[in-house]
Amino acid sequence: MTQAAEMLDTFPADLGRVNRAALVHCIEECFSCSQVCTACADACLSERDPAGLVRCIRGNLDCADLCDTTGRLLSRHTGFDIDTVRHTLEACAAACKSCADECERHEHEHCRVCAQACRRCERACRELITVLG
Repeated sequence: MTQAAEMLDTFPADLGRVNRAALVHCIEECFSCSQVCTACADACLSERDPAGLVRCIRGNLDCADLCDTTGRLLSRHTGFDIDTVRHTLEACAAACKSCADECERHEHEHCRVCAQACRRCERACRELITVLG
């Protein structure tokens, strides 16, 4: 059991009709993607021509911030506002798609790893949007 799942299991109130598996998966993918995007931005800065990677670095950092915020928002359940959650998930999925698209334009191994993490997070966000209704 992951820590996100363990924390959900300890939540003292009823979570309602939220699909716990999809919620846990999305929380984990968001935090993982945030870390990978942060590391990819740093790796881009260490490349021979970081000026040529400005768009990638910016996308990495924007995506990392949105993923972190989304993971944190999904970890809070008291006073859960479904509209705010949906909009945040949509923004996170869009940032992940944009970041993955940009990373796929580069041949660096760290960009390949980042693009994969972004695609996983994008899918997790879209799946959670679907199950939230």
